[in-house]
Amino acid sequence: MSVKAFSVKVPASTANLGPGFDSVGLALDLYLTVLVSGAEVSESPVSSVEYLTESYRSLDGGSDNLLLSTMRYVGERYGQIVPPVKLEVETDIPLGRGLGSSASAIAAGIEIADRLLALDLSMQEKLVIGTELEGHPDNVSASLLGGLTISYWDGEELLVSHVADVDIAVIILVPPEEFLTTESRGLLSGGLSHASAARSSAAANVFSAAVARGEWKTAGRMMEKDEFHEPFRKSRFPDFDKIRKVCREGGAYGTAISGAGPSLFVAVEPGREIRLAAELERKFPHYECLVREVDLGGVRVCEGVSGKSVG
Repeated sequence: MSVKAFSVKVPASTANLGPGFDSVGLALDLYLTVLVSGAEVSESPVSSVEYLTESYRSLDGGSDNLLLSTMRYVGERYGQIVPPVKLEVETDIPLGRGLGSSASAIAAGIEIADRLLALDLSMQEKLVIGTELEGHPDNVSASLLGGLTISYWDGEELLVSHVADVDIAVIILVPPEEFLTTESRGLLSGGLSHASAARSSAAANVFSAAVARGEWKTAGRMMEKDEFHEPFRKSRFPDFDKIRKVCREGGAYGTAISGAGPSLFVAVEPGREIRLAAELERKFPHYECLVREVDLGGVRVCEGVSGKSVG
């Protein structure tokens, strides 16, 4: 089978945004880009992966690579075999920093398999597959759709509400150390009191209603009312309370742990982000400070290396 070269570009994401535990995701303008080209069966009977980004080089090759395993999963789900291809990957998504690096790889793998096998999958089918593989829909739904997503998943039924227009600027504080999701989940409580769960549920409800209306002052306040996970994880973040205080004084809407961590997410009114970021860099130099925007486009498929978008 001859494969015409194409590329897939997938945004990073931050998840939870406070009380939206495992259900709220926001796409960010950091990207994983995969160039897909044909591979000669005689030289490689299976697909191969080469990472052009130094920090990802350890993920080269093996069949357990998330891009390859996702492509196989999609093929097997629909009774087909993905033809051998060569994948060349560039990414500016920090690895193991709570910015959805695994979800972006899963989203890319789904898109690649969909195109190679001419499946013409609906977005709902892609969302279900991504959620099955990721275990929760927050990051992968944001990477596929762009903007902000609020999702429900019970292992069988997936419902996603998409807020396509999100008018905020973003600051991400990235610490020097990686923090595995499995380690972070191990910090969570085995159970919450009824009162605590009710408060966090109410905060999540008000947050969702506020972002749907573009009311980020209210949404930001709710971001800081979480009791599902933040109280159990915040001790792993140097200067967490001091950072939140500086952000409030600098006019930020709110701060939250990005996904399972270890990065911190700050929602800011557009126009205030540069000054606040400079203040955070000065006071907390042990964090890398990234000023970003919300990605509103989601996953893109392009002809060739950098050709015209086709999806």
